[in-house]
Amino acid sequence: MCAFLQDVLVSVGIEVVTPTRSIGNELHIDDEKFDLIIVGVCASPATDLKLIREFRHSGLNQMTPIILISADQGPGALSRGFGAGATFFVYKPIDRMRMMNLLRAIEGTIERERRRFRRVPAQVKVRLKSAKAELLGETIDISLNGALVKSSHTLPVGSLIEVSLYLHSGSSPVVGLGSVVRLLDNSRMGILLDRFPSVEIMRLQDYLLPKLFD
Repeated sequence: MCAFLQDVLVSVGIEVVTPTRSIGNELHIDDEKFDLIIVGVCASPATDLKLIREFRHSGLNQMTPIILISADQGPGALSRGFGAGATFFVYKPIDRMRMMNLLRAIEGTIERERRRFRRVPAQVKVRLKSAKAELLGETIDISLNGALVKSSHTLPVGSLIEVSLYLHSGSSPVVGLGSVVRLLDNSRMGILLDRFPSVEIMRLQDYLLPKLFD
């Protein structure tokens, strides 16, 4: 099944990552963004559903399409899969045509997610405020969902912060809540922008979209 899925995905230009041992450790769920996740229910359905929940609780993959493949046609299998966070539920056996049709159906969703996470080189002033500290910095790049920020020092990973992005001189900043998700060194950190009001997301989108197609 893995070889079949890899062959189909590679044929449409999707790079495949297939874990061989500890899935959580190999895939870096909390700090890697995936275009598509396929989970096959095998000997341990509870573990497979737990994996889906872990993806849904990670900031980067909350909206990533998840295909759950299962041979279980029992009355509760479907509801358990969707309840865990699966986007699509596919019964085995699955052939190439069914898989290609499914990929075409979610192509738009994949592209929207790619655009949302596509980083744009942009140097704008940013203010980060946590419960214990406040600092000023500058972005290195920005996406609709995150930013790489350079400042005099960093905040601890996991810090909940208020983020103010000064996109245009003389205008009010785009403001929302985010969190520190990774540290590159003692002056650069990755910020997840996952709790911004919709009106602020629209302002950020208006700023970024023209740059995405430059």
